[in-house]
Amino acid sequence: MRIAVVYDCLFPFSKGGGERQYRVFAEEFAAAGHQVTYLTRQQWDGEPPAADAFDIKVISTDTELYDANGARRLSPAIRFAYGLFRHLRTHRDYDAVLASATPATNVPAARAGLAGSKTVLAVDWLEVWRPAQWLEYSGPVAGRVAGAIQGLAVRSSPIASCHSQLNARRLIELKLRSAPIVSPGLIDGEGTGEPSLVAAQPPRVVYVGRHIPDKRVEALPAAIAHARQTIPALTATIFGEGQTREAVLAEIDRLGLGEIIATPGFVDQHELDAGMRDAACLVNPSAREGYGLVVVESCAAGTPVVLVAGEDNASVELIEDGVNGRIAASVAPQELGAAIVDVVSAGAPLRQTTADWFEQARRTKTVRAAAAQILGRIEEAVAQAR
Repeated sequence: MRIAVVYDCLFPFSKGGGERQYRVFAEEFAAAGHQVTYLTRQQWDGEPPAADAFDIKVISTDTELYDANGARRLSPAIRFAYGLFRHLRTHRDYDAVLASATPATNVPAARAGLAGSKTVLAVDWLEVWRPAQWLEYSGPVAGRVAGAIQGLAVRSSPIASCHSQLNARRLIELKLRSAPIVSPGLIDGEGTGEPSLVAAQPPRVVYVGRHIPDKRVEALPAAIAHARQTIPALTATIFGEGQTREAVLAEIDRLGLGEIIATPGFVDQHELDAGMRDAACLVNPSAREGYGLVVVESCAAGTPVVLVAGEDNASVELIEDGVNGRIAASVAPQELGAAIVDVVSAGAPLRQTTADWFEQARRTKTVRAAAAQILGRIEEAVAQAR
C-alpha cells in the first residue's frame, strides 16, 4: 500500500512524545512492506532531509507553532490543514492516510481532500479535551471554535486510535462512530540499557519537560522544601525551559533553594539520561498528559515516578501505586512532598519493582505493537474498499 502519515512535527527536528511516536509509526509501516510518505511542516533549512524508511513531503512552512504563552496558534494550524487538503486533492494514489488529530483541523481537511476517493482515512488522537479545557487554553471565542472543530473531527474519524482509556472514553462521549483502537502503549524498549537499582547520594529528584502552565512546574520547589523537612539532604534538578520558567525560578528564590535546585534548561540526551538514571525519583506535577512517555522512560532507568491525580492526566494509568511510583492527590506542598518522601524513602526495593514493571511492559506495551494494531485496522479497511 501507499500510506501517508500526517503530523506537523518530525523527530528529531522537533522533540517530543508525539514526534517520536509518528516517526516510529512511519518506520513500522515501511518495515511491513508499505510505501510511506510523511506529510509535515518544514523544520529545517533547504531540501527535506533523507529518511531511510520513508519519503518526506513538506506541505507547510510555518516556523512557530506556539504563542508566547505556550498555546498552539490557530493560523499555522489552518495553513497546515490547507496544505494537507491541497496535497490530498492532487495526490489521489494513496491507499490510506493516518492523520494526527493534533491539531484537529487536520481531520476535516483530510476528509475534504479525500472526497470522492477510495482512500482510507485513520485518525490518531494524542489527546481529547473537555470543553472547559479549550476555553481555558484558547479563550472564550477561540476555545469554543476549537471545541467545535474537535467534535466535528471525532465524528469525521472513520478509524480512530488513541493511547489511553481516558481518551477512549472521551472519543465515545463525543459520538465517535466506531469503537476506538486503544493502543497497548507507546514504550520504545530498544536501547534502554540496564536499569540503575541504586540511586545516587545525596538523593535527588528530577523533572523533565517543558515549562508551560499545564505542567505546573512552579509547584515543585514548595513540594521539595516540604520533603526536605523529612529528608534534609534531598536536592533536585529541573530540566527543560518554557513560558513559566521565570515563575519557577522566582519560586526557587522565594524559598531560598538556589543551592538545592538546579535548573540547567534543555540539555543533550546523554546528560538527560544520566540525570534520570541517577535520580531517586522523577516528579511530574502535570495536570494534562495524553500518555506520559517520560513515565516509561524513567521506569526504564529503574527510577520510580511521582505523578498527580487529575481528570485530564492519562499518565496516571501507567503507575501502579507502590510498584513503580506514587500518585499524589494534588500539587499542594504537603501532598506532593509526602509522595516524594514515600518514594525516595522506599529506596532499592521500589527501584527493583519499577525495573520489573518496565521489563514486563516493554514486551507488551510497545509503540511498535501500537503501530501494528493500527496498521492491521487500516489493511482491513483498504481490503474492503477495494
